[in-house]
Amino acid sequence: MKSLLIAGYGDIARRAMPALGSHFEVRVLSRSNGMNLDRPETLAALQLADAVLHCAPPQQTGESDSRTANLLKAFESRRILPSRLVYISTSGVYGDCGGALVDEARAVNPQSQRAQRRVDAEQQLARWCTRHRVALVVLRAPGIYAADRLPLERLRAGTPTLRDQDDVYTSHIHAEDLAGICARALEDDAPAGVYNAADDTQLKMGEWFDLLADRAGLPRPPRIARSEAAERLPPGLLSFMNESRRLDNTRLKRILGIRLCYPTVRQGLELQSLKHERPAGIDQPA
Repeated sequence: MKSLLIAGYGDIARRAMPALGSHFEVRVLSRSNGMNLDRPETLAALQLADAVLHCAPPQQTGESDSRTANLLKAFESRRILPSRLVYISTSGVYGDCGGALVDEARAVNPQSQRAQRRVDAEQQLARWCTRHRVALVVLRAPGIYAADRLPLERLRAGTPTLRDQDDVYTSHIHAEDLAGICARALEDDAPAGVYNAADDTQLKMGEWFDLLADRAGLPRPPRIARSEAAERLPPGLLSFMNESRRLDNTRLKRILGIRLCYPTVRQGLELQSLKHERPAGIDQPA
């Protein structure tokens, strides 16, 4: 059986485990087992792996991803050369696209340090994988949701969203679908490259929160003009409202052969209980 190293054992990796465990001997790089990407000296125990699933997000500050840099340095020192590496990135690397439909040919244009760190990680991985002839799959994921990762507390707090004429388009992917995409990308015949790991939904952020409020039986959030947003919203949330894009997932379906279990957020919420919650970003994979 082939071996798989998972770097960053979070929600998506856990959801993917049933599929991965039947095809790989799985090894996990995580703080819980004594390995920390912020402390390179703890990575000495890394073992050879046939494939790598890199789910670890960058650190919280700076424009470069030191965690990915530390991981690749550990691979070099341990002479770990997998045949395939899959990285979960973010659609935030595209920046603001004015609501345009965006495919993978569009140049990256990060407009926050958060997105710049993701671009840096992609570039580090591309250079390393090219040098060592490792097949690289980059999955640019938008807002990840599931019954237990919805921003219901924001709705309960009455946090406003933008009025329709000022609103932005945002994309989504169900956590179970993203886990399935990861499992498919790790297969030997999965073509290397960059993929928008998004569902078919095309709706504005305010529509998403209205839909979520209706499903959860909560009041819809108030709508405000963009001119009011800077005074009423925290900077982190406001940054998501400055970027508008619709992700084209044609390549994901045609080239990678993905069939989504939840093609739209309406279908994704329909069969889910909304009793559980966890604060979630609009456009950050976890």
